[in-house]
Parts: sequence; C-alpha cells; structure tokens
Amino acid sequence: MSKTIKVALAGAGAFGIKHLDGIKNIDGVEVVSLVSRDLEKTKEVAARYGIGHVSTDLADSLALKEVDAVILCTPTQMHAEQSIACMKAGKHVQVEIPLADTLHGALEVAAMQEETGLVAMCGHTRRFNPSHQYVHKQIAAGKFNIQQMDVQTYFFRRSNMNALGQARSWTDHLLWHHAAHTVDLFAYQCGSPIVKANAVQGPIHPTLGIAMDMSIQLKTANGAICTLSLSFNNDGPLGTFFRYIGDSATYIARYDDLFNGKEEKIDVSQVDVSMNGIELQDREFFTAIREGREPNSSVAKVLPCYQVLHDLEQQLNAG
Repeated sequence: MSKTIKVALAGAGAFGIKHLDGIKNIDGVEVVSLVSRDLEKTKEVAARYGIGHVSTDLADSLALKEVDAVILCTPTQMHAEQSIACMKAGKHVQVEIPLADTLHGALEVAAMQEETGLVAMCGHTRRFNPSHQYVHKQIAAGKFNIQQMDVQTYFFRRSNMNALGQARSWTDHLLWHHAAHTVDLFAYQCGSPIVKANAVQGPIHPTLGIAMDMSIQLKTANGAICTLSLSFNNDGPLGTFFRYIGDSATYIARYDDLFNGKEEKIDVSQVDVSMNGIELQDREFFTAIREGREPNSSVAKVLPCYQVLHDLEQQLNAG
C-alpha cells in the first residue's frame, strides 16, 4: 500500500488526542473520521486537527469506503466488540490497551484477526517507548539480562476522572488495564513466558466497585522475577516507573526517559525516529499495514498477557 492510509479514530479524549498529535508527524497517513460520544466536543477536536467527518457512532466511520484503518481509544469495555466490528468491516485495527477486559473477549478478537488476515494490533506502548527499546536492544545484544523488575503504577483516582481532569463515562481498572502494561513488557523483555503469577488486592471502593490497591508477583520460565505495585490512592508523583535490575546494570524507565541506578540520565534520542512512544506505536501499525506483515504488539503476540490477567483475576475472585 503506497497510497495515503486513511484512518478513523474513535475516542477524542485524552489518549485519542495523543494519537492525533503523533499521527501529525507521520507521512502518508490522514485521519479522515473522528468518533466520540459528545458531538460538540468531537466537532471542536476535529476542527483543530482538520478532520472532515465526525460522528457519535463508530458504524458511520466503518461505512466509509475510504477508511483503511481504525484506531480505538474508547472505554475498555468496548474494545473487544469494536475491534471485531472493525475487522468485519474490512478495516485494519489498532486498539488501545487493554485488548479486552476478559480472556474470552481477547480470544474472540484473536480469532477474528486469524480469520480475516487483517493487521490487528494492541497499544502495548511500553514495547515502543525509547527507554524500554534501549533496554531491549541491550538484552538482544547479550549485554544485559534481567534478574528482577520492580514496577510502581501509581495514580490518584478516588473519583472517576480522566487524565485531563474530566469525568469518565467508564471505570478504569488496575488489573485489566494498568497491570497489562507490565505483564506484557516483563515477558517481552525477558524473552520468556510467565510461569508463575500471584496477586492480592485491597478493599473494593464503595462507589467505583474496583480495588484501589493491588500487588502482583510474576516469574518467567528463565527465572526472572517481577514485583508490581498498583494504586489509585497515591497522592504524589503519578505514572508507571520501571526499575530493571540485571546482571550488568540497573535501569530506571519513566515513560520515554531512561536513567541508570544512580539517577543519571541515559541518552535514548538515537534509539528510534521519535522520542514519543505513542507516535512510534502508530508508526509500527501503519508500517505493518504497508508491508503486509504482523506488527510488534499484534493481538496474537500480546494474547499470553491476557491469559495471565485472567488467571490473576481467578485468584483474586477466590479470595
């Protein structure tokens, strides 16, 4: 595919805008349709980014013949169903993390991808952040092996607000969203499947109906271990911070930035063509479409993560 890839983007909230900002830097790609639940706000965003078609219904965008691909930045509970609808309409799809909020949903998306042969990718951004790419290259070159990962995922979400401080129409989830980043990255960086996983959680929030604190332990077949702490109660620095402890170095990754164990910044500006993990994720999606190949973080490649999340959920439900 050498022509311009025409894209529909669903979800004009905080994360959808991150994708729009990233796509502006990518040649040969045009967002032609924008879908979101609030029509007036969607029109405002569309006008800002020069997007001609606006709707509150994804089906309207899928009906557009010129649309080649869809990026879904919609509520978690819609991801599996919408991904399947995109592929049924003959569109390539990138769905933001998580792929689904159940193992059954994830398996259904994977089955539809296999049936259609379309590019179906999930936004496991940590595979693309320059910081994590740098560590991955060190591992691939045989210069670094992970002994342990210590990860903190901390937010302050005692009310149902998004990253822009706006009320959410859905409820976020520590296990099925935020833990998915680390579970997938840990296995990916170790190059080894997760063979042991344990979890405990704190009290369920009386109105949100979710656990606000969680602790997860993981072990891969090659012996590396991971400790993941997650909280929506943390009134302090927000985000996810990864400490890689290895046989030859310690690395601390904070989104696209990387430091050594002494908090000295490591230059990762030459790792990839951009320092923006979301943009790099989108570049991989569009390149895979053009080249007719499976992308990094394809639905098939991230599927083992969702098996682990399912197993952890079963543990937590059993008490």
